[in-house]
Parts: sequence; structure tokens; C-alpha cells
Amino acid sequence: MRSTRYTKEFKEMVIEEIKQGADVAQVARKHEISPKTVYNWLNRAKHKDWENTDPSAKKTSSYVPTPQEFRQLETENERLKRILGDKDLEIAILRDLLKKTTYGYRTK
Repeated sequence: MRSTRYTKEFKEMVIEEIKQGADVAQVARKHEISPKTVYNWLNRAKHKDWENTDPSAKKTSSYVPTPQEFRQLETENERLKRILGDKDLEIAILRDLLKKTTYGYRTK
């Protein structure tokens, strides 16, 4: 099968037709191109839109806690770990008690 190279202007024209609301299959048929080729052009065009976007619009800010907030978060984390450990211990004790009192749960 022979591959055809299309000009940048032609690709942009086809993509613009689709962006204006035309169906990809119809545009591909009209220009005698494979719909898969048109979809590939569309995907590449989306990535180029990202490259052309202003860098200030792409920046994301991250939250950095102050030392005091960090200490508070560590304290809360330790407290929650203790609570979770207590709950795990309580569950283990109740399971052991259940095994001793209920015949169906006993293991040999």
C-alpha cells in the first residue's frame, strides 16, 4: 500500500472542517482519506494546542505547609495511627473471644 504525504495546510484545513462540526467520516470520504488518518491528525493537533498554550496558564501551585502546620499534621497522623491500632487490637480480641465461645468458629 502506498503512503501519501499531505501538506500542513491541507491537514489544518481538514481539522478546521471537523472543528466546525463536520463528521470525521464524511470529511475523510470527501477528501478521499482514511478516517484513521484524520483521527491521528486530530490527536496531534490537540497536543499542539497544549504546546501553544501560554506557560503561565500551565502552572499549577502546590501547597507547602508551614512548620507549625506540619507539626500539627504529624501530631494528628500519630493520633489517628494510635486509634487505628487500638481498633485493630479490639477486633482481634473480639475474634478470639468469639472463637472461644462459638463452636462453629473453633479451629483445630
